[in-house]
Amino acid sequence: MKKGKDYLIFPLDVSTRQDALRLVEVLKDDVGLFKVGLELFISQGPEILKSIRNVTGAGIFLDLKLHDIPATVNRAFLAASSYNPRFVTVHCDAGDGVLRDVASNNPATSILGITLLTSLNSRNLEILGFREEYIKDLLKLVLLRARIAKEAGCHGIVCSGREVAAIKKELPDLIAVTPGIRPAWSLVGTDDQKRIVTPAGAVQSGADFIVVGRPVRDAKDPAEAARRVAEEIDAIL
Repeated sequence: MKKGKDYLIFPLDVSTRQDALRLVEVLKDDVGLFKVGLELFISQGPEILKSIRNVTGAGIFLDLKLHDIPATVNRAFLAASSYNPRFVTVHCDAGDGVLRDVASNNPATSILGITLLTSLNSRNLEILGFREEYIKDLLKLVLLRARIAKEAGCHGIVCSGREVAAIKKELPDLIAVTPGIRPAWSLVGTDDQKRIVTPAGAVQSGADFIVVGRPVRDAKDPAEAARRVAEEIDAIL
């Protein structure tokens, strides 16, 4: 049975190998996956994935948000999946099954489509020139992009906890990874995440995995903070 900590993804939002491995060492027994994003991957290269695996058996979420013409995204995904991460993220705007064939080449790695970055809100979309119907209803846009992700061949999506219930109702087979998670006990006053929910709230709504960064990383005892998040999830499972 899946436990609370298995839902928990911790982002290694640092640029040095030393800082990344220090966090992995501290949290290796208390999170399900470690997320490697652009900052760490670009600064340290693929070798950082091997270094993480030397410390922990936790999975790796390679959050590269690939975005290019279909052929380039396909080749980039194949290159990324050769390192056997659990997940790789893409922007799947092209749709039309462009990722379906490549997704079957490495069953150990799942493709996650980005729906709408959790740092964006209606005002941001208005500035970017989105249609009025999507500016007024972010859920409508997220559902559209979740459908595009499925059609493109993605195994799952990344979405806010505020939209995950609707996505799971319509597309129950899609894996849902939810960032922007903030436990009730953490401070969010100056946070740049605008569409946030609690760990228990996200899982109750259908999230398969949650990304929790700052509340754990900035705690006096990160491992204890991660355990508190896991306990909150365990309480509602």
